[in-house]
Amino acid sequence: MTSYHIAAHNLPEPVRLGEAPTLARDAIVRDSRFGRWCEVGASTRIEHSAFGDYSYVGHHADIMAADIGKFVNIANLVRINPGFHPVERPCLHHILYRGSMYGEGFGEDDAELFHWRRLQRVSIGHDVWLGHGVVIMPGVKIGHGAVIGSGSIVTRDVPAWTIAAGNPCRPIRPRFTPAIGRAIEAVAWWDWSHEELQARQEELKDVRKMLAAHERRQAGASGD
Repeated sequence: MTSYHIAAHNLPEPVRLGEAPTLARDAIVRDSRFGRWCEVGASTRIEHSAFGDYSYVGHHADIMAADIGKFVNIANLVRINPGFHPVERPCLHHILYRGSMYGEGFGEDDAELFHWRRLQRVSIGHDVWLGHGVVIMPGVKIGHGAVIGSGSIVTRDVPAWTIAAGNPCRPIRPRFTPAIGRAIEAVAWWDWSHEELQARQEELKDVRKMLAAHERRQAGASGD
């Protein structure tokens, strides 16, 4: 049997991020806003959404009508706010609301329906991690620091600092105690400047070190 060792083939260029968002060449973006140091992966589609600073999404994702915080980690094949059909009608097919696709006799697209869809926004807090293939249904809110396991279908809100997974997605365990979660939110490291992030990287690797440093700074600021 012959085998062939292929050291490299069609590898993408290394990514170097910057203040302006970095979008893959085949990404599709419509009416969306991005903060600094954001990245959008290959074949990903984003519409009517907003990304906070440093948030990124991998390849083949689809995001619609979502407000995404800072430092959000979105894996490949994630679907946020999938479209839904009006189930109260006797006909589910989009021939009734995408009429422009089917000829003059069906009229224009149903602008009111699409506007209503965009109002069912998904909200994602800071430093959230969405695993591979997660689906988040319309109107769901995910709190700061939450982790959603791969393949989960999120139909209900997920509290901050919670690890959740499954279909339907359910809480598994907290990442931190409520007191530590509140303390991290008080630090609000996601609002640090780029230079401060560089200087204080070690604090972000150890929650005790970060909270202790915050307490020292607070005490110094108060003159104690």
